[in-house]
Amino acid sequence: MTATTTAGPATATERTGVRVQLQDLRRSFGDVRALDGMRLDIDPGELVVLLGPSGCGKTTALRVLAGLEDADSGAVVVDGRDISGVPTNKRDMGMVFQAYSLFPHMTARDNVAFGLRLRGQGAGERRRRAEEYLELVGLDHHADRYAHQMSGGQQQRVALARALAIAPKVLLLDEPLSALDAKVRVQLRDEIRRLQLEVGITTLFVTHDQEEALAVADRVGVMREGRIEQIDAPEVIYSRPATAFVAAFIGLTNRLPGHASGDTVTVLGSRVPMLPGSPASGPVTALVRPEAVRLAPAADAAPDAGRAVVVATSFLGAHGRVQARLQDGTLLVAQLPVADIVALQVGQQVAVQVVPTPVLATAD
Repeated sequence: MTATTTAGPATATERTGVRVQLQDLRRSFGDVRALDGMRLDIDPGELVVLLGPSGCGKTTALRVLAGLEDADSGAVVVDGRDISGVPTNKRDMGMVFQAYSLFPHMTARDNVAFGLRLRGQGAGERRRRAEEYLELVGLDHHADRYAHQMSGGQQQRVALARALAIAPKVLLLDEPLSALDAKVRVQLRDEIRRLQLEVGITTLFVTHDQEEALAVADRVGVMREGRIEQIDAPEVIYSRPATAFVAAFIGLTNRLPGHASGDTVTVLGSRVPMLPGSPASGPVTALVRPEAVRLAPAADAAPDAGRAVVVATSFLGAHGRVQARLQDGTLLVAQLPVADIVALQVGQQVAVQVVPTPVLATAD
């Protein structure tokens, strides 16, 4: 988004975010290589989430973009300009972190107006914009409250309003919801996505929460050892993982023995198409999602179906999960409608089949 000190929030039809490019970033801390030639290209107005295990480099990448860390090599390019040597306070970025970091002696209005004051805005304009952005996050009636008079979710909304009020070119979110309870986290997660779309700002969001990443992102980048292993739309990351690491890291995955032939794999008697990158022949391990597993009473199954014993069931609302042990000792998880689960009992013999949706397979 083009920086300005007078315009209010952009509408969905005014998405003018800037392109952000991280080019071959490298950063080491002693013997630890946090970034190892990382590359990322964020389109104007796009929300990209970096996801990965602890120590994969996702927060380091965000801090390098913010100017809070210096890369050992590589470049940070925003709107076509290399800003690698530009100080943090000159990068025109709004930042929201896990800690709300509100000034306790200031009201919500004054917290939001703080960045505008540093930019030389007059008192009247500061007040107008602060109230405008508090309204945007649904806290216009809390403008005169102090941090201790607000819940964690409300404080984080104020922090978000403060970051947006300065009309930054880029919004950076580093684990902004991890300190909140589950219900508030989901509500604010959806609110952040709504605001990001409404304002149209280019956004980099770092989280360790897979559900959070899949829910808000235009694209998810899964990081591993300082590089992005795969970056794609959430549905692609989940249903068409490019590597075994991504398949195992995102969601639940059953590792089931199978035999590959051409572009298919036979697993538990079912012939299933394989994703690119899978072996073309021979014994393999098929990485199968729980929702692609079907269980049925053993008496009703086809002769070539796998056999298992129900170990445990759990209910998760409209659906649930069943753990079952195959005859070779492998433990698998099936995700089924609740109506199907209530018919199953622990210790019951069941037949197992795999839905013919594409899977990634790895060589044994």
